[in-house]
Order: sequence, then C-alpha cells, then structure tokens
Amino acid sequence: MALPISTSTIELDRTGLTPRALIDPFARAITYLRVSVTDRCDFRCVYCMSEHMSFLPKADLLSLEELDRLCSAFVAKGVTKLRLTGGEPLVRRGIMTLVSSLSRHLKSGALNELTLTTNGSQLDKYAAELKGHGVERINVSMDTLDADKFRAITRWGDLAKVMAGIDAAQAAGLKIKINAVALKGVNDDEIAPMMEWAHGRGMDMTVIEVMPLGDVGEARLDQYLPLSMVRAKLADRYTLEDIDYRTGGPARYVHVKETGGRLGFITPMTHNFCETCNRVRITCTGTMYMCLGQDDAADLRTPLRASESDDLIHAALDEAITRKPKGHDFVIDRRRQKPALSRHMSVTGG
Repeated sequence: MALPISTSTIELDRTGLTPRALIDPFARAITYLRVSVTDRCDFRCVYCMSEHMSFLPKADLLSLEELDRLCSAFVAKGVTKLRLTGGEPLVRRGIMTLVSSLSRHLKSGALNELTLTTNGSQLDKYAAELKGHGVERINVSMDTLDADKFRAITRWGDLAKVMAGIDAAQAAGLKIKINAVALKGVNDDEIAPMMEWAHGRGMDMTVIEVMPLGDVGEARLDQYLPLSMVRAKLADRYTLEDIDYRTGGPARYVHVKETGGRLGFITPMTHNFCETCNRVRITCTGTMYMCLGQDDAADLRTPLRASESDDLIHAALDEAITRKPKGHDFVIDRRRQKPALSRHMSVTGG
C-alpha cells in the first residue's frame, strides 16, 4: 500500500510560491540528499561499527510516512537525487512502501534519480521490486572476494548471499557500482582483481579511503591506506585515463584501458572533495547534517511534527543551509588514535 502523499504539493507551498532553492553560503546548490532510513544493519563491518553496537530505540525513528514527507520537502526545494542509506536500508521493515511512494517524484519529473546503497545481503529478495519502482542503479558495498576475509571484515556477513543478491540485481536490470573501502594489510592486494571482476561483469567500481568516524574497536592508523598509493600501484599495471564522468557524488573516475571499465576514487583524507559538495544527509531520527565531517546539525523532526504544513520544515532547511561549512575536518589523530568524530558512519548514512 502506498504512503499518503504530503498535504503540500511538490510544486507550491501554501502561499502559492515555489519554495526557495537550497543554496549554501559558498553558492553551492544542494541537489543531492542522502537519507539514512535506519541505523541498524545485519553486518558489523570493522571500519563502520563496533561489534556490540547500541542501536536507537525504534520509537525514536521517523515513521516511513514522516521520511516520505521530509524527503518530499527537500524535493520541493530543488533536490533532484535521493539516495536511501543506513545502516542497511533493506532491513528497515516496510522499506519498499517508502520506495514505492517516493517513486512518484520520478514519475512527475521532480526527481531525476532514486537510488540506494546496500551491503547486498537482501538484494535477492528486493532487486526486482526496486527496479519496478524506478530505481535504475544501486551501490553495493563489498571489500573482498574472499569468503573468509569477507566474514572477518563484516564480522557476520555471508559473501555467497551477497553474490546471489548481485546476480538477482543484474537479472532485474539494475546497474551496479561496487564500493570497496581500502584497508591496509587487509584487501590492498585485492583491489586490482576486484576491479577486473567488477568490470568483467559490467559494473563500475569505486575505492574509498577509510573515514575516521566512530569508535569501532580498531586502530585507525592500522586501517588507513592512502588512495594515492593505491592509484600509483594500479598505474604500474593498467592505463588509467582521467575522465569527466560524474554520478553526483564525490568520486573522481578514471577509464581503465585494459578492462574497458570505470574506476572511481573517493579521497576524504588525502584530497577532499568539498569544493563541489552538493549534498546533505538526514538521519532516521530527522537530524540533518550539513557536512559528513562536522558535528553541526539541525533538528528537522520538531518542525516536521509541529504542523501539517511544510512551511516550518522549509524554514528550518533555509536556516540550516546557511550553516553548511566550506569543507570537513577529517583527520586521524596520530597521538590518541581517536576518530575525528564520535558519530558512527551507520548513524549518518555513508
């Protein structure tokens, strides 16, 4: 059953005027929203969560109807790309109801893309339904092709189940990009074979530097592998040609001549990508983070619940965007081995 559509239309607010677009103090238009629909996950990846996580009480989470209304308020203010994240978004009960409802913005043309990032564990169950609701491409997070190493990295994950999910997604016609976090001494020797595997199946791949978010029970310096080193090593074997390809996110892509595929690099540590940042994030509790690498946040749950009109939400968004910083301050503290922020990646959504 579809979620009820918000009482205020996408095109107009109560005054009959188009809501003002979200433009930050550095003249960057905010057109990309990442929404964490849950902080829960069926994995416990070593760079994302501690093994014994304490999750939010379910009563604290926005309902699916509230998530729909909040996302729609962003679409009304110029967001054209919407990504559902987690935790693991596909473990949220009733998630397909939300996807179905949000797909109306694709049909209206207000939204250019509705997509999600997943660990792949539930894809065999939901891939066809996602495609049916207008999702064209997804990101799958996986860091190794070795089943034992996969279980060690995810603590609980089953590689065979993820592979079955990828098979189901491709059979449904979904385009897939593989996201791999580069982990020193763990998968640094696998990046090339993973790239060849992904490209051989017609999938793009992006390599990501480990981000210093949350205490995960691991030493950050032990995990951190600069992608400048990864790229240099790959360049010894492959011809990497810089290209202008963009997906709306922070990855910078090369064309790999030998495989014919695209390889992206996301480098929050060695070379930040803040100058072109066009995105904000909201959590499953309705907190908006204007920057992944800063603690400053805005409460959207209160205005969301204070009125059936979206006027208060629009006002809160206008105020919050004036506080979007020029860039993040990611750093790994070499003296204390502490993360840059205490907030876990799973809370904000990757």
